[in-house]
Formats: sequence, structure tokens, C-alpha cells
Amino acid sequence: MGKHVLTISGTTFLLSIILSIGSNGLLAIIPFVLSFVVLFFIVFIGVCFDIVGVAAAAGQETPFHAMASNRLDGAKQCIWLVRNADQVATYCSDVVGDIAGTLSGAIAAAIVFRIVLIGPRVNETIVTTVLIGLVAALTVFGKAMGKTVAINRSTDILYKVGRILFMLERVGIKIAKDNLKKKPKRLEGK
Repeated sequence: MGKHVLTISGTTFLLSIILSIGSNGLLAIIPFVLSFVVLFFIVFIGVCFDIVGVAAAAGQETPFHAMASNRLDGAKQCIWLVRNADQVATYCSDVVGDIAGTLSGAIAAAIVFRIVLIGPRVNETIVTTVLIGLVAALTVFGKAMGKTVAINRSTDILYKVGRILFMLERVGIKIAKDNLKKKPKRLEGK
């Protein structure tokens, strides 16, 4: 447990630094209007990964065994996603979701700074409050709607993610480990 937590924390730290440097560099060279596109794209990414994390936690293996017996691309990856739902949910919802939330706040602050530089008569406090409130509202709305969809359509969502993982493996990027031989751990008393 301790090693897993340290790995997640270290990964989050490194990804946050890399993505922060990248997004700040991007904001410096793109036109002002595109800054909003970057901001809302990052919110969208956070919501999408949260959906995947919830779908993995809510998913069941049974439909994917049938798909795997029919040799459908991505079915084995779906089984891996369900069997490792705790790790998938942690990385998708916590790591990527929290990084996206932090980055969206930082980008919103950078946009406010640019607005204040462009129009000195603009009240910085009002602009900051409105933009941060908008980002927070969109994030919460997206994640709330996404959770409902993820729970009700977990099989469809996981199959799409499984196909993406399958395609990544075809080009040499392996995310799902070959641990499908072992059965999932059962809780005591069940």
C-alpha cells in the first residue's frame, strides 16, 4: 500500500509540473481567445477521465468475457480495467482529475492576468471570481452528469476505453498488464 501511494504521489507531482509548464508555454504563444479553448479542453479532459474511473468501479466482468470469447478487440483490456478498478479509478479520477482541476484554476488565473493587462479598467476581483466560478461550475456539472452516465453505461464506456488500450498496445504502448490469468480477489464472507 505504501509503495503504491508513493508512486501515485510522485507521478502526480511530475505530471503536474510537466503539464503546467506545457500549458503555460502554450498560453504564452496562442491568441487570447484560444486560451479559453485550452481552459475548457482541460476541464473536459478531467471530466472524461473521471467518467472512466467511475465506469471501471461500476463495471462488471461478465459481458467482457463474452466479448473476449468472440475475440473482440479490447475485451481483454476491459477485463483488466474491471479487475484493477481501484487503481484505474485512482489514476483516472484522482490523479488526472485533480491535475486537470489544478491546471484549470491556474490557466483561469493566467487568463485573468491577460485580461487585466489588456484592459486596465477591468476589475480584477470581479473577473477572477466570475471565471473561477465558471470553471468550478462546469467541472462539477460535468462530473455529476458523467457519474450518472458512467454508472448506467459502464460496459459501453469501458469497451471504448478497452479498444483505445488495445490500439495503444498495437503501436507498442502497454498500459494493461497481463495479469488476466489470476482471478480477482474476493471479499471475505462473500
